Amino acid sequence: MATTDTTACILCSRNCGLSVEIDDHRFTKIKGDKAHPFSQGYICQKAARLEHYQNHDDRLTSPMQRQPDGSFKAVSWDDALDDIAQRLIRIRDQHGGDAFAFAGGGGQGNPLGGAYSQQIRSFMKSRYGYNSLGQEKTGDFWLNGRLFGNQQCHTTEDVEHADYVLFIGTNPFQAHGIPNARDTLKHIKKDPERTMVVVDPRLTETAKMADIHLQLRPGGDAWLMSAMLAIIVRDNLHDREFLAQHCEGFEQVEAVLRSIPIADYAAQADVPLATLEQVAHGYATAKRACLRIDLGIQQTLNTTLNGYLEKLLYLITGNFGVPGGNNLHTFFLPVIGDSDERNPKYKRTAHHGMFPIAGIYPPNILPDEILHPGEDRIRAVFVDSANPVMTWTNTAAYEKAFSSLELLVVVDVAMTETARLAHYVLPAASQFEKWEATGFNLEFPDNGFHLRHPLFPPREGTLPEPEIYTRLLEKLGAIPTRFPTLERLAKLEPSGTAYLGFLSAFAATLASHKQWMPYAASILYRTLGKALPDNAAATIPLLPLAIIYAQKHYKAVKRAGHKGNRLTLGANLFKAILAGRSGITLSQHRFEDLWGFIAHKDGRIHLAIPEMIEELRNLTPPNTTEHYPFILMAGERRSYNANQIYRDPAWRKVDPHGAMRMHPDDANALSLSHGERARCRSEHGEIEVVIEVDDSVRTGMVTLPHGYGNRFKGSAPVGPELNRLTGSAHCDPLSRTPYHKHVPVMIEALTDTAAASA
Repeated sequence: MATTDTTACILCSRNCGLSVEIDDHRFTKIKGDKAHPFSQGYICQKAARLEHYQNHDDRLTSPMQRQPDGSFKAVSWDDALDDIAQRLIRIRDQHGGDAFAFAGGGGQGNPLGGAYSQQIRSFMKSRYGYNSLGQEKTGDFWLNGRLFGNQQCHTTEDVEHADYVLFIGTNPFQAHGIPNARDTLKHIKKDPERTMVVVDPRLTETAKMADIHLQLRPGGDAWLMSAMLAIIVRDNLHDREFLAQHCEGFEQVEAVLRSIPIADYAAQADVPLATLEQVAHGYATAKRACLRIDLGIQQTLNTTLNGYLEKLLYLITGNFGVPGGNNLHTFFLPVIGDSDERNPKYKRTAHHGMFPIAGIYPPNILPDEILHPGEDRIRAVFVDSANPVMTWTNTAAYEKAFSSLELLVVVDVAMTETARLAHYVLPAASQFEKWEATGFNLEFPDNGFHLRHPLFPPREGTLPEPEIYTRLLEKLGAIPTRFPTLERLAKLEPSGTAYLGFLSAFAATLASHKQWMPYAASILYRTLGKALPDNAAATIPLLPLAIIYAQKHYKAVKRAGHKGNRLTLGANLFKAILAGRSGITLSQHRFEDLWGFIAHKDGRIHLAIPEMIEELRNLTPPNTTEHYPFILMAGERRSYNANQIYRDPAWRKVDPHGAMRMHPDDANALSLSHGERARCRSEHGEIEVVIEVDDSVRTGMVTLPHGYGNRFKGSAPVGPELNRLTGSAHCDPLSRTPYHKHVPVMIEALTDTAAASA
């Protein structure tokens, strides 16, 4: 019998609310949830096909143990966890905690599991945590630490209220990233009082809606933004009042900007100087100007410098901390940490000597840290909610490194490409079969959170991550299987209270058993969690987070309509989260509150970052080679590609091959036709592609989408395996962020023999 319920999308950071019709463990209809406080009924075509995630033939229903011949055998949970526990203890005791690394954990739309999975790293006494943010956003986090005083001071943008919107290296029409992206873009386009500017090497769907499109040379972003800043300073368009009131170090920045040869930099970016001046003036003089960027400048040449220049654009023009500008926001979930490398407690890795940023190490160094010949190499890895072999740089290096490990455990819903290399694969319940959350709440001034209740029962043989990791901790002897006193108090806790009695006893228990402190999430899960309604035990780590958030942002939480005093507000917030089937508004800040988010002791923004000023002074064009005459922009967002949780290729209505887009002039020069197969080769590897002749790209550049290359049901790869082309060392020297948007390649037609073989 069909029923209607609510949930949220798990495909991108917007996490739009969904109204779903379900029948017999399947989605039969998916549309936007009008009751969701932020997306308000908005949905894109990708979310409408989530049935392809929930039910497909790669789903797992039993722990799997790899056999000596490479095949897999189903085993019991007890047998799998017993053996894993014994191996972990042996590796830790023989080689120390840094022989272990955790990869992934708390993936997109799956953050609650992260509160439990990271306890294993604590047990192993390991400092190594790798995840996808480490190959996308850590340059940005590092800059935030220097500018604002803490790497958790993260910025957002108020696109929907801006008069002048500048998009650099992003295509919101496909990538989203802004509220109700396509509706917002249409509103801007239709309003004659608003201006949209897009900076992108491709004539994207967003660029086609723009008033101005600067189709720069791939990798030319640093030159373009430097020239814009130099124009703004040259023409005295910077906001002196804002700089004097809120910033330090502008004089050093101004000196280097005034030395920039503007015309030469515009030529290096390959954009018309007059148009660049028009954009610089329009942005600097607009009443409300906003800047939105994404991976287009975060995964290309000069990654960290690009982020610095982007931030300078809205800071020196005063488009910060105001409606319609760029702003800081609060965090409810601790998605990232703060780990400034100048603090000696943050040790560097054994092989590369790399430091963590926001508590994260960069994924493209992990294979070397595993294959490192020293005694201090990584020997065991847990992979959770991630598929590094496909999605992280250098597939061949990951295959070699993971195959060499003494222990590789993968926790996932499917038999992924990474899982096929594992010693054990532990099947998790899907994101719609358990309590979960959409944790990328990055809004200001209003911020929200959506706790998702289960829509379906877990498949037989699967477990949610909180149960997997808590059982493993028990097998490891980290915690006992029972906490009689706490369990009794949890049952006695009257409904409607603030849990004060239980939390007092819980704190006393941890104080007298300090060895249990790292495992607080699982202890709460086994005790107070069991007392929650609707089998919501997994959500219990949100209670202390709600208490902390309510204490830190007391007035803003009250403005959002939550009741209580200093002792009870946090518990009431948690209960509202638990009851809010369409998500809730956590807090309502005022713009003047933002200045309290800055973490520097002087409360000011420190503009002069020596490493960035030095890099800006020494900005040089990239070397080119005739052997690799094309620049591949790897990882393009399209209508029917998403993250790797979509494994069944049947979900795609169009672009089944993940075709390579190539300009007609380049296709003609190579005698390639639309739909023809070709070979794409970099210095790191090669793949076969299908050509799509498309004049939206510049000559000399080609694009391929991410989200392909899966071996569904053990088949040959479906679409391009992008990371067979990317190299570990082709990255930003500071953050180690890979240059996925600037991969030198050569392309050639397949011979008749090679094509027939393919």
